[in-house]
Amino acid sequence: MNFPHPITNFFFLIFLCFGLLISGRQLVAQEVYEDRIFEDNIHTVQLFPASGDFQAQMTAPVISLSSRLPLVLQFDDIAYEADRYSAKLIHCNADWTQSGLRDADFLEQYNEFNVNSYEYSINTRIPYIHYTFQIPRVNRSGNYIIKVYRGRDESETIFTKRFMVYENQVSIGAEVVPASRNEYRRTRQQLDVTVNYGNRELIDPMNQTMLVIRQNQRWDNAIYGLKFTQIREDLNQLQYNHFDGSNTFSAGNEFRFVDLRYVRTRGRNIAAITMKEDAVFAEAGLDQSRKGQGYLEYLDINGQFGIFNVERQNHDLESEYVLLTFNLESEELPSPPYVLGALSQWGRKPASKMVYDAKEGRYQASLFLKQGWYDYLYGISGEEGWDTEPFEGNHFQTENEYELFFYYRDMGSRYDELIGYGVVNPNKRRF
Repeated sequence: MNFPHPITNFFFLIFLCFGLLISGRQLVAQEVYEDRIFEDNIHTVQLFPASGDFQAQMTAPVISLSSRLPLVLQFDDIAYEADRYSAKLIHCNADWTQSGLRDADFLEQYNEFNVNSYEYSINTRIPYIHYTFQIPRVNRSGNYIIKVYRGRDESETIFTKRFMVYENQVSIGAEVVPASRNEYRRTRQQLDVTVNYGNRELIDPMNQTMLVIRQNQRWDNAIYGLKFTQIREDLNQLQYNHFDGSNTFSAGNEFRFVDLRYVRTRGRNIAAITMKEDAVFAEAGLDQSRKGQGYLEYLDINGQFGIFNVERQNHDLESEYVLLTFNLESEELPSPPYVLGALSQWGRKPASKMVYDAKEGRYQASLFLKQGWYDYLYGISGEEGWDTEPFEGNHFQTENEYELFFYYRDMGSRYDELIGYGVVNPNKRRF
């Protein structure tokens, strides 16, 4: 029997350790970047196209590579004195892991920026500092993270925020139709998608492309990686017409809302406002389950929020922060409901978890919100994510906004290009 030479064993161990080291680095590199706020003093993080109107606040942070309209980042720091913050961009693949691009591949300047444009709040009960930062221009399409951190220390990250830059190299057509499966017809919305790629050669589209669909700017229930069901090479066309429910979303219901544009009087769906010397408190009206009720059509902003102040001129600096308590009439449930929407980072904020008040027979949660208009729903956490059906019902007629992202990785490329973007809202009703 032949035994390995000791020197052979030695080199084998070195090779094994080196492989483990490389694997460890790959695991670190495969971190999935998300929209996250890491410090309790940071509030109202918004990223949107810098068009200057109120509607822009509800618009997704998605721009064309050739657009002259930049994205603007805004956030508040609940503090008396300004801090030194820095920002950098991270280019990501379609799955939000960091891509293989170097900073110089997508930026023409050094990838660390001072966040030094700020102003102090004016005559507000809770003082805050409002920061503004314009996202620098990039020269590659794809997914990006803006990472903001204290000083020059990236380990002191205060928040991360996603945005997307696309190229118009393919056109995306989509239609919201009744679900193919009969049991989903009244409660889900199906998207049939067609991608026309006449302006871009796609090599091995089955393995080198990815279609991502999201509803109402949510990432928690986005559909990743649908494979096309038919390719029409004569038309340079990919068709995504599935019949197994994999291309459907729960239709939900129109969003509930609270009007916090006022603090000296009650806005819509606000039951009470209490002005203290150092704080403002508010009570939302008592909500009830809408399950089993008929569909009611009305305006909403699809789960987003906008900062707005009717009583003062400067919305960014003169708006008060309000501790708003939500109330949901219900018997005690096996698992507590959450307040869902952009106002709670879709349930990520710990305060969005509701607590049962047995004496009043209701669930309550208090969120710290800047004056404005806020959409929300109630839902419980399940195996497949948030389930809003027990409180909101599901109606095919519900107006929802869908975005479609088409990614392509060329042969030998180190990153996923975002070569197509589309928005579908067949029944748009937004004020």
